[in-house]
Amino acid sequence: MNWPQRAVAAAALAGCALAAWPPLHADENDGTVAVATREAYSQPLPGLSDAQRQAFARGRALFRQSWVVAPARDDRVDGLGPLYNRLACVSCHAGNGRGRAPGGPDERLQAMLVRLSVVGRGLHGAPRPHPVYGDQLSEEGIPGVPAEGRTRVEWAHSETVLADGERVPMRRPRIEITELAYGPLGSVMTSARVGQPVYGLGLLDAVPIATLEAMAREPKADGVRGRLNTVWGEAGRRHMPGRFGWKASQPDLAQQSASAMIGDIGITSAMFPANNCTPTQRACRAAPNGGEPELSQEQLNDLVTYLALLAVPARRDRDETPVRIGQVLFHSAGCAVCHRPQLKTGAHRLAPVAHRTIAPYTDLLLHDMGPGLADGRPDFRAGGSEWRTPALWGIGLSDAVGEAPGYLHDGRARTLQEAVLWHDGEARVARQRYAGLPRADREALLAFLRSL
Repeated sequence: MNWPQRAVAAAALAGCALAAWPPLHADENDGTVAVATREAYSQPLPGLSDAQRQAFARGRALFRQSWVVAPARDDRVDGLGPLYNRLACVSCHAGNGRGRAPGGPDERLQAMLVRLSVVGRGLHGAPRPHPVYGDQLSEEGIPGVPAEGRTRVEWAHSETVLADGERVPMRRPRIEITELAYGPLGSVMTSARVGQPVYGLGLLDAVPIATLEAMAREPKADGVRGRLNTVWGEAGRRHMPGRFGWKASQPDLAQQSASAMIGDIGITSAMFPANNCTPTQRACRAAPNGGEPELSQEQLNDLVTYLALLAVPARRDRDETPVRIGQVLFHSAGCAVCHRPQLKTGAHRLAPVAHRTIAPYTDLLLHDMGPGLADGRPDFRAGGSEWRTPALWGIGLSDAVGEAPGYLHDGRARTLQEAVLWHDGEARVARQRYAGLPRADREALLAFLRSL
């Protein structure tokens, strides 16, 4: 059977018509650059002004900057901690790509962190932080400030057997927190998270809220629902839809950036002016700071501009027969119900991301992914088994950019096939269709993903 015939057969399997799908040659290059090297995720959008290029360069320097303990000779980059996880943004987002989980209990976290919370709701409906350890375990402390603890990751291994007998090795993490410096954790909810890629964020930031709301309202096939998280926006001091973070817990790129600076590096800003010390952590509270705030508004603006203007790598091999077959199968299996191939951006303060047709392969909505992926930790309106649909654009270059990247929120999936097979809940029907495909068609679908 040639590929058009197989495409029609795949359409029949899903009960839909080819005409209902985006064309195979949809305009997917807007906001992309044709770079497939180790620097594929680090390119600026084309058409920047001189001022934007300069802000992009300053923001890139901040993203790669290793922050130092205050007081320091260079007071622009001091104020690390007092409690923190990494010295620099790039530590968790090497090459602006995705992070990875430790290989075993003897390996330290490099691009992973652990969220903490206790039962109940915190300020504005956020997760309620642990009264002693806060909302994120800090594995490092500046001199004189004890680190909060250490995370050990052990892997439970299993296999998934596909319809044709192929056996796929799978794993799930078991988290243990040890060396606690401030007393026992008691009853606590934990969620391990690896760093997400940071390219294309400005384009996602520019998708209008009305578009997100419309996608949430749309009826969807296969039991798929999809809904918006509703989170607290610091800038406007109001609740608004979330779109960034594994559970869509941040409303915009500015707050996502400022939140990561305080949570991961311990750098305060006008948006988050208080150090990440709880009342119990006296040495942390007494430590010197690097200014009030430690990250100036100009620096935060530059950092946000850098992230907003990072381009997406263009697709590759799109005319290869397996890729074309795989694209059709991706739609017929139902993957595109959540991984939307096409969105439009609206007005934005940065013209290069405004009014574009983009191909992110996400709807930015929350979906219940079933018990296998559940962390059991609510986040604003997101439940313990709900996750925001991750964007797939650029995913085919993950191995070229980073070392052994991990897929899914805790990096458990070492391959794209593992990631697909962990899908459950609202994605169960799509996963079952994939698992029932002949090997050649599964390989074609994966070839399509690698072309993104």
